[in-house]
Amino acid sequence: MKTVTILGNNSGRNAGDNAILGNMLDDFAMKRSDLRFRVPTLSPPFIRKHFGHHPVEPMGLLPWNLALKNFGLPLYRAMTRTEMVLIVDNILFDRKFNNPFVNNLNMISRIAPLCQKKGIPLVLYNCSIGPVEREPGIQALRRVLDACPLVITRDLATGALLKRHYGEQIPEVVMHADCALNTPLPSEARMDEIIKREGLFSNPKGTIGLNVNAYIDDFNQKGTADRGAFCRAIAGTADRLIEELDVDILFTVSQIMDMKITRQCVDLCRHQDRIRVVGNERYTYQELTGLLSKLEVHAGLRTHTLIFCAAVNTPMVNINAYPKSSNFMETIGMSDWNIEIKDLTEDRLVEIIRRAWQNRVALRELMKPLVNEEKRKARASVDLVSRILDE
Repeated sequence: MKTVTILGNNSGRNAGDNAILGNMLDDFAMKRSDLRFRVPTLSPPFIRKHFGHHPVEPMGLLPWNLALKNFGLPLYRAMTRTEMVLIVDNILFDRKFNNPFVNNLNMISRIAPLCQKKGIPLVLYNCSIGPVEREPGIQALRRVLDACPLVITRDLATGALLKRHYGEQIPEVVMHADCALNTPLPSEARMDEIIKREGLFSNPKGTIGLNVNAYIDDFNQKGTADRGAFCRAIAGTADRLIEELDVDILFTVSQIMDMKITRQCVDLCRHQDRIRVVGNERYTYQELTGLLSKLEVHAGLRTHTLIFCAAVNTPMVNINAYPKSSNFMETIGMSDWNIEIKDLTEDRLVEIIRRAWQNRVALRELMKPLVNEEKRKARASVDLVSRILDE
């Protein structure tokens, strides 16, 4: 068995991160049976419970493991006692560069030269990079890239960032897609059980989805959105959609920390009897995706709620706070369906969701071939990695 280390946000608290890891392991299992995966994590029990059917070895990142998240002995061992390191999702950025509880780039870049010396390749796997705009971050990313024979990215912005900072002195860059696009759905029996328990989808006019994020500020700039005004705009949008379209509303929470702001929005709504909330504290990423497949339209802040919708051809509106979200929308032909969070008002959000609802059949057909190709590319990354690993 060869050992492959996977570096990502694998705490179990974010359905999008769970989907990346789960689908990635599924993709490798289709092609190879000779790999063991080492997964640094804040929650080894979660990894064992949800992914233990694969050959995974969770490595704790807590103080009794001699670590403060990614600062400490476990990350060093994970990166230096392996045949390959795969870096996934969007963990390489220079925000809060010296805070190991937030930033991964700093510590990974310190160990990367040793990986390079030992001949352990680092591969950026179906990932995004950035923002990286400050000199310490630019130099740190350079050290990571020096140990990388290949960058497999899920968006055009990553390649542009690398070219901007390093010119032609970069590894091979391949444009593929996010692993979460291949999320499988639970059985119909399981979905029926959830729908009955939560009292969902009984309205013949349909249900529209909403998703909000505890980090409502723009990724690069604080202070671009007021929390109170944001919650009032979301609540007003929900009420007006109920009144004007006679639909129900489903708030989907894909990161446990977002439940508080979601409840704040719902508490401001007049029609709470027409609103339901589901989240990943209770349901898996597969189950949340199954629920999103039942929506007419979804509008969300979290990137992976958009990706889950794409996986099941549910039209979506991106409340844009992250470059990776707008980049994804462009990839699947939905670049006209963004609303910037700094420009968000109740009227604007209602208007764009209403238009998406009116065009939902055409939007589904528009997305299907583009999303199917993205799914194929996401899985094709296994072959590229295998060539490097077998060398």
